[in-house]
Amino acid sequence: MNEILLRSLTPSVLGILVRRGADFAAAEDAVQEALLEAVRVWPAEPPRDPKGWLVTVAWRRFLDATRADAARRRREDLVEEEPARGPAPTVDDTLQLYFLCAHPSLTPSSAVALTLRAVGGLTTRQIAQAYLVPEATMAQRISRAKRTVSGIRFDRPGDVATVLRVLYLVFNEGYSGDVDLAAEAIRLTRQLAAAIHHPEVAGLLALMLLHHARRAARTTPDGSLVPLAEQDRGRWDTESIAEGVEILQAALARDRLGEFQAQAAIAALHADAPTAEETDWTQIVEWYDELARLTDSPVVRLNRAVAVGEADGPRAGLAALAALDDAFPSLSNKGDSVPRRAAVAAYLHERDGDLATAARLYAEAARKAPNLAERDHLTRQAARLNARRSR
Repeated sequence: MNEILLRSLTPSVLGILVRRGADFAAAEDAVQEALLEAVRVWPAEPPRDPKGWLVTVAWRRFLDATRADAARRRREDLVEEEPARGPAPTVDDTLQLYFLCAHPSLTPSSAVALTLRAVGGLTTRQIAQAYLVPEATMAQRISRAKRTVSGIRFDRPGDVATVLRVLYLVFNEGYSGDVDLAAEAIRLTRQLAAAIHHPEVAGLLALMLLHHARRAARTTPDGSLVPLAEQDRGRWDTESIAEGVEILQAALARDRLGEFQAQAAIAALHADAPTAEETDWTQIVEWYDELARLTDSPVVRLNRAVAVGEADGPRAGLAALAALDDAFPSLSNKGDSVPRRAAVAAYLHERDGDLATAARLYAEAARKAPNLAERDHLTRQAARLNARRSR
């Protein structure tokens, strides 16, 4: 069973049902049921036209649910409009669905969560991790969003900022998670950049290209993570870097700085350094200061602490880390810390010569790691330091 194929077909199938009159929540439920049926049936009976098969099954599931709901009996006249068997339309509805999910009736956070779940294909757990909230809280948020949009007409699409936030989170999950969604996020952002002349759209596209350019060097053949400082820069995609820098420069020239442009500027400075030792950390700290003014995010503060540690020494970095804890006390409680905070603290303590504390923090970070590759990398770091200490 090809999970990536199913994920790639989901937006188009969902869009077809919405265009045929299904409200979004009911359409999503029908598509999810069709996907489950595909998992059961396809291994033994693979269809000649997977998309057409999903459309037909999802539409039937929607009609079955409609008939069973007395409040929606008026939709029963749609039975005769069941799509014919055969190839389904090739129209790409994904970007349109992103805008429809960013509906004005939803708060931005709810719109992002709904889109990531319904269109992006992320799990509730993955979305909760991105928002630094418990999984149960995110499940409730998504359920409320579904209830809010159930039965409404999607004739007022949402704003660009919400769609950009969704695309950014989908890219991040695809870049570091279990399912490859990064290329799809880049494709959709390219479509958006071609349709809308907006500096933050350009900033996001530049950021994605600059990060994606390093992808081949991020892991070893066995899947182990390679830290940025240890990556073979000869494996970076220079064409993507050049395109990203060109797009970023054009966006910055419009003098309407936004958070994605600032992040892209940081990525560009990393890409511009011939070696890790030649990285302009002082300028990176200045860009993180700009980014912190634009969005007071604990993750931004965490990354800034790393940059400060590189520019001014590990003790300065640890001081910046302590300032983060003071600014976000609710996130400093055990079990509810900023993702990767322990790993950053471990790195800074190691550079400061405190190997015992660094080893303990690496082990703690490994227990909290969001994926297997990161957990294994942090576990190896802890073992390396413990071995050095025992000599």
